[in-house]
Formats: sequence, structure tokens, C-alpha cells
Amino acid sequence: MTALSHHFRQATDSGHDHNGKAVGDGFAHSASRPQLWLSGLLLNNFRNYETVRLEFGQAPVVLVGANGAGKTNLLEAISLLSPGKGMRRAKTAHLARIGAAMPDWSVSAALETEDGVMQIGTGVPADSQTGRRIMRREGMTVSQADIATQLSVSWLTPQMDGVFIDSPGARRRFLDRLVIAFDAAHIGRTNRYEKLMRERTLLISEGRGDAGWFNALEASLAETAIAITAARRALIHDLNEEARHGWHGFPGVRLELQGDIENWLDEMPALAVEDRHMAAAANLRTDGTSALPGPHASEVNAYDVAGDTPAYLASTGQQKALLIAVVLAHARLQERRLGRPPIMLLDDVAAHLDAKRRSALFEALFDLGGQSWFSGSDASLFDGLGKAAQFMKIHDAEHDAEHDSGVITKTPKCEWLI
Repeated sequence: MTALSHHFRQATDSGHDHNGKAVGDGFAHSASRPQLWLSGLLLNNFRNYETVRLEFGQAPVVLVGANGAGKTNLLEAISLLSPGKGMRRAKTAHLARIGAAMPDWSVSAALETEDGVMQIGTGVPADSQTGRRIMRREGMTVSQADIATQLSVSWLTPQMDGVFIDSPGARRRFLDRLVIAFDAAHIGRTNRYEKLMRERTLLISEGRGDAGWFNALEASLAETAIAITAARRALIHDLNEEARHGWHGFPGVRLELQGDIENWLDEMPALAVEDRHMAAAANLRTDGTSALPGPHASEVNAYDVAGDTPAYLASTGQQKALLIAVVLAHARLQERRLGRPPIMLLDDVAAHLDAKRRSALFEALFDLGGQSWFSGSDASLFDGLGKAAQFMKIHDAEHDAEHDSGVITKTPKCEWLI
């Protein structure tokens, strides 16, 4: 495999903010240099990469190349190092390289921390009997919740632009992703709730199960439903405090969570809500329906604080600004509460912002202090990052990449731009 040493791009003086100063010029001497960042990345059999090993510095990383070259695949690989299904929510079986002899794949990284370098990774081992993805830390298999205590990754992608006008389920998934950064146990709660819901629906549809079975199942459902809702509400409360004033020209934003469980929690103690949920479940079951109130039916809405305008009524550009405002506020909240901002992944975001918004985003990320990763087809869009940014060119798979073994393969070629 080819090891690439990193070089910092010697950018021109064309990258400046609206005060005439390049956003990243002071990075090397800034007190906001990342305390947690990726210094190495190794992909095996992942997406369109057969094998690639890359090394990085702390500065912002910009991946440039033609559409389809593999830029987003690199960002997706990083997103999979954090809990959840990654930025594309792809099935595990779809992550292995097409045409590979084996379905195994892996993503490994060197994570620089204040205590030294930590090796983390994810993938499907070659000897896996289930085809399930696992997480590893220092060579040991660990839970997603364990990884969540070490690393958080946040992202913005073009597919997220319509989240405020997308399905309620898309907004709930977006909110749950924000919750997980502070409450790793939320992963288990949501998975358990979905499993219990499926089990109850199946029992009702097949006419199986006695009263005792249903009572136990619905008691677990009620308890889990209240825990999920409480975690969501706690995150929204803290996030709204962080986001209400806006930042770097991005608007103030307020999130709101609505639903039966939420209304009941406003009226009565949590234990009483559990009892009410169980009673509702029993009544609906008696009527022969598997319908159920709960966090699976909650509605998440966002509002522009200026004028209290619902995001779904805002223009496309304003919806994008509100989304960025939420993600930035969430990152700031992590920096304040956890002592570390997340690694930020911004896939093709710069191309869809005007120059003023783009400059504001670069400034905000620089002030945030974490490691940021960008992708785009036009390198000039990132001149505002200043001299410190690391620029990597991703050539598409039509360019042959020669490995140290001498084997020629069709895989993207990555090279640093100097």
C-alpha cells in the first residue's frame, strides 16, 4: 500500500475574510488548535478504495476532485468511526468494494488525543459469520457507546438541505443523532424501542401472545418511550439556549418537539406518563390496532428566532442557513460540555453557499477549534481557509494506483497539492 506523507498547501493571498485577513492564517499559533483530531486513515476494501493509507496534520483538510472520484467516500469512512450508520445511512453490505473477492472491509484511524494516539476502527472482519459491522479501539472489539465517549463526528451534506421539509422520520433521526453526542445510551434506547415495536406489531397481526406477555412488552415500551423523549427534550433545551442568538451571521434558531408523550410530560410525572402510555397501548390493542403514541410519532420543527418563522416556510437559502446554525450550535455545545468539539465533515457544502456565507462558515469552524474536513470539485472555493489548509486531490478510478507490491489496481489516487 502507498503511504502518503502530508504537506501543508502554500495557498495564495487570495483567501481573505471580509476584514482582509485569511481565516486560517493564525492556525499554527492559535490556542484553538484541535485537541482531538485524525492524523491517519487506512481504508481496506471500502467503497471504491481497495487500499489507501493517508496521513494528516491538525489543520483543515480539503478534498478536491471530480464528481464520483471518491471524495464523499473518504468522508463517509470517517463518519463511520462514530456511533450510528454514518453520513449516508448505508447498509453494511453496501460498503464493501464492488467486485471485491470478499465482503469484508475496514476503516481504521489514528486519533490524536491529549493522552496520546488512540487506534480506532470499524468494519466487517474477514472471518465474520454474521456480516455485521463491529467497532474496535486499540485492537479490542467495543460497543458504539464506548466509541462515543472518545469521539464525536458531525456532518453537513447536500442530502440534509431539505431536512426541515422532509418526512417527520428524517427530522427525528437528525435529532437523535444530535442526542447521541451527549448521551451514548440513546443508541440502545432507540434500537430497543424499534425492536419492541416490531415485536408487538407482529404479535397483534398474527393473533399471538397472552395478556401477561403484552403487559410486559408494553411496560418496556412505555419506559423506553419516556426515556427517549426525555433525552430529546433535554438536548433541545440546551441546544436552544446555545443557538438562539445566532453565530457568525448565521440566524438564531429554535427547535421544538411535539407529540403525545411530550404533552403528557408537561402535565404529569414520568411514572404517571408510563401508566397512561400502557393504558393507551392496551386499549388500542383491544381494538385490534397496533397503533401507539410514542417517540416514533413525535414531530420536530425548527424556527427562525427572528420573526419566529417556521423553517418549512423559509426560502431554500434560509433553510440551509438554519441547518448550519443548528449544527454549529451543537458543535459549540459539545466543546463547552465535553471539552472537545466534534470532527466536522462538510461534503460539497461550500459550492452551495454564496461568498459571504462561505466565509462566515470558515470563520465559525476556525473559532470552533476542531478538525474540519471539506470536499468539493473547485479548489478555489476554499481559498478563504488561508495558508494552513491541507489540500488533497482525489483522482477517479480511471487513474491507476500502483501499490508497493507492484500490483496495479483500479482505485482512486490521492495526492497532496503543494
